[in-house]
Amino acid sequence: MLSTELADLKAYMADNPGAVIEDVARERKVSPRAVIEALPSSMARMSGGEHFAAAMQDIAEWGEVTLIVHTEDAIFEFTGAVPAGEIGRGYFNLVQPKGLHGHLRHERCTAVAFVERPFMGKSSAFIAFVNTDGGIMFKVFVGRDETRALRADQLLRFRQLADRIAAQPMA
Repeated sequence: MLSTELADLKAYMADNPGAVIEDVARERKVSPRAVIEALPSSMARMSGGEHFAAAMQDIAEWGEVTLIVHTEDAIFEFTGAVPAGEIGRGYFNLVQPKGLHGHLRHERCTAVAFVERPFMGKSSAFIAFVNTDGGIMFKVFVGRDETRALRADQLLRFRQLADRIAAQPMA
């Protein structure tokens, strides 16, 4: 990306931090990773994909969250507990017979992004698992309580995990 395009994207995200990442990426013909990296540094931190399993194991202890897969054709949302998983046969396998289960290509994860920003007039916090193409594999959002505020216990876990594996703000 040219420096003028990057500066323009950073300015846009500073003015519109709650913009839908995938929409901005499509409109500007950049990767979702580039959009996350263009957020103000106070809103996003990133670690390497080698932390995929550790992040997923931590998330499995949070309780009810919302996991979102956003593609060109659909936005899938699952609200519930993310099951614990284990690496085997080339996948990170979510070990649960019903509800959310499956096999994740963890080796394609090159970054784990921690994003805390305003969205639709409310605070939001999510972890985006970013693949080798700069796309978002999926996002896990901190849950909300009965007043629609972020769950304080999960927000604390989110920040502690970010502190552990993404200690430095993005450049």
